[in-house]
Amino acid sequence: MAMQVPAGNLLQNIQYPSDLKQLTEAQLEQVCQELRQYIIDVVSVNGGHFAASLGVVELTVALQYVLNTPYDQLVWDVGHQAYGHKILTGRRDQFHTNRLYKGISGFPKRSESIYDAFGVGHSSTSISVALGMAVASHYKGETDRQHVAVIGDGAMTAGIAFEALNHAGIENSNLLVILNDNNMAIDPNVGALKEYLTDITTSKPYNRFRDDIATVLTKISAMGPDAFKFAKKIEKSIKGTLLKRSNFFEALQFRYFGPIDGHDVEHLVKVLKDLRDIPGPKLLHCVTTKGKGYALAEKDQTKWHAPGLFDKITGEIKKTKYDKPQPPKYQDVFGHTIIELAEQNPKIMGITPAMPSGCSLNLMMKAMPNRAFDVGIAEQHAVTFSAGLASQGLIPFCNIYSSFMQRAYDQVIHDVAIQKLNVVFCLDRAGIAGADGPTHHGAYDLAYMRCIPNMTVSAPMNEEELRNLMFTAQQDDMGPFVIRYPRGSGVMVDWQRPMKAIPVGKGRKVCDGEDVAILTIGTIGNEVVKATAELNTEGYYPAHYDLRFVKPLDEALLHDVFKKFNKVITVEDGCLEGGMGSAVLEFMADHKYKADVVRLGIPDHIIEHGEQPELWAECGYDATSIAAKVKTIAGKRKAHTIAS
Repeated sequence: MAMQVPAGNLLQNIQYPSDLKQLTEAQLEQVCQELRQYIIDVVSVNGGHFAASLGVVELTVALQYVLNTPYDQLVWDVGHQAYGHKILTGRRDQFHTNRLYKGISGFPKRSESIYDAFGVGHSSTSISVALGMAVASHYKGETDRQHVAVIGDGAMTAGIAFEALNHAGIENSNLLVILNDNNMAIDPNVGALKEYLTDITTSKPYNRFRDDIATVLTKISAMGPDAFKFAKKIEKSIKGTLLKRSNFFEALQFRYFGPIDGHDVEHLVKVLKDLRDIPGPKLLHCVTTKGKGYALAEKDQTKWHAPGLFDKITGEIKKTKYDKPQPPKYQDVFGHTIIELAEQNPKIMGITPAMPSGCSLNLMMKAMPNRAFDVGIAEQHAVTFSAGLASQGLIPFCNIYSSFMQRAYDQVIHDVAIQKLNVVFCLDRAGIAGADGPTHHGAYDLAYMRCIPNMTVSAPMNEEELRNLMFTAQQDDMGPFVIRYPRGSGVMVDWQRPMKAIPVGKGRKVCDGEDVAILTIGTIGNEVVKATAELNTEGYYPAHYDLRFVKPLDEALLHDVFKKFNKVITVEDGCLEGGMGSAVLEFMADHKYKADVVRLGIPDHIIEHGEQPELWAECGYDATSIAAKVKTIAGKRKAHTIAS
């Protein structure tokens, strides 16, 4: 049960930004202290993302104090850092339900609050969104409306962010981009942009002049357009001289302000008020510390991005303790297995877009730093970079979360599949992803991958199968190869077994049976194993087949199934439209079989957040639901057993 905690003296009287505006600027520092403590108190006992929201407490308070939200439109990038925003916009009393089944979302969500200007879950969309809003307001004559995008320096590495900056520079729109510069995404940032921002923030001569420039520019802008143009030229000259290079953002025709201390709330208020009166696209560079105000989170920002439950006093992260060994997480099976394979095969490389700890490629990055690459939040680049490696005879394992792979679909087709390049796509977090909700569920990969020519699409039922599929994929001339697996732990304690190749397109019979055949793909097959064990005690004996591949299908196995059974259930942890069940129906129609087929999987609507078992049950394909469906279609009970 989620626990509600009391708020501080000022915060308890703030339900909406209008309440915040009743306070003096001198009181805002106390509000920040209370807001930060409230986030610590709630997340420590209820879980959720942590360090990112602590880092933007002052910025959140300043924005809600200065802006006229929701009329002024505030777009948070990704949303990991939006907890303070939620608390200040009418959801403090519900915040203890954050990320829980039927509770409020862990991300901004338009249907949840009018203050959530745009729904976000994947990074780097904020500038494009805010620019679209700003152009719309300009078109409608809403000249007094502010549009603000808050984007982290990690999110700024994505191509869409650069595309939006490039476009915004030529639009005379009322847009403010706030660069939240903490040198961190989930893992430490990488790339040339990170180095550039570091140069700016450590340039002492430039920092001595930054406030004077902003003050002068604000005053001169009131004197008319000619004076403003002259002031801009002076400003650019000073910035270029002090930084010994052209300012990147100025080159894109943004007016650049900063860097400023992102934890000085009164100064932030002053600057934001000044920037309201300056027309055109602007970028405010705020330097912050992820995890600010909680020493352990400041020290180890990756660990404290989303630590789970913890003791806020001692900092001890609470882990469930077991008396005996437990199965590993699938991501760790990948992380250890790719090292084993790479030790045997010098062609293997590892690639991930900014998720080395999330997908466990960090193990290979440490063991083989010249063969594993974090390319930043840039899924399109990750895929095409992998294609470039593969074109030169290497075998890249490109590990991208299933929902993030959606962002690189054209690259998968154009750069990999058409050219039959041996890129191994390891899709982590496939299927229902849990508390991150609809932006992170890997619902669509079976459907969107199986329709691509030259593609092999597979899913292991357990850890041993994952290792075997990885071994299979790195053999010669495998071409584009997808291996999808879920978030969370597997089912095998003894999983580090010798690897062997699996014939591509070959499924397996898990158990024999009669009356009903259940076809599964992937780890959801383990729910069928549970259901079958229970059904056997009640006199029902369904057969169970693990397809392993949705492309190519094991046609010999399917012929056997449809010759023997006229009642078939398909189960997949993926969308029903176009998924494995659809592939089976296509096979049945093409070969003129007639059978009653029931498809279980993610239905054709958006599934909200919750723990995986809760959502499997909601969608009707947990063990209990599967057993009930078998009973419904199987007919009367049997009084004997079936030999396996």
